Amino acid sequence: MRRNHRAVAEDEAEIDLTPMLDVVFIMLIFFIVTAVFIKEAGVEVNRPEASTTDPKENVNILIAINATNEIWMDKRRIDIRAVRANIERLHAENPKGAVVIQADLESNTETVVAVLDASREAGVYDVSLATEDN
Repeated sequence: MRRNHRAVAEDEAEIDLTPMLDVVFIMLIFFIVTAVFIKEAGVEVNRPEASTTDPKENVNILIAINATNEIWMDKRRIDIRAVRANIERLHAENPKGAVVIQADLESNTETVVAVLDASREAGVYDVSLATEDN
């Protein structure tokens, strides 16, 4: 009879980890859903420096122009003729979003102006040029 008493005492001493695992999974799901995802254009760009910079909110369209004048959106290279259609598509997903152009120091002004024109033709007038702080 004494043996059964010891077995019962050991069973009572165990801790049930199921509720703790449930809480951990719920917290994990909460942090994944509420996390802010950083959008990247898909290519590294050497941005010009500027003495006056303002951080931009509600950026959902990021366009990068590298030193060889290649245009990148959503981690893929696109043709200059497809910029307007891509901006229209991304702007439809988030109408309050803005366009930020990350132009390399070595890129041509002609390419930057073409992207600016495409964004205005797409109906997006909140367009900014990304720079580095001095």
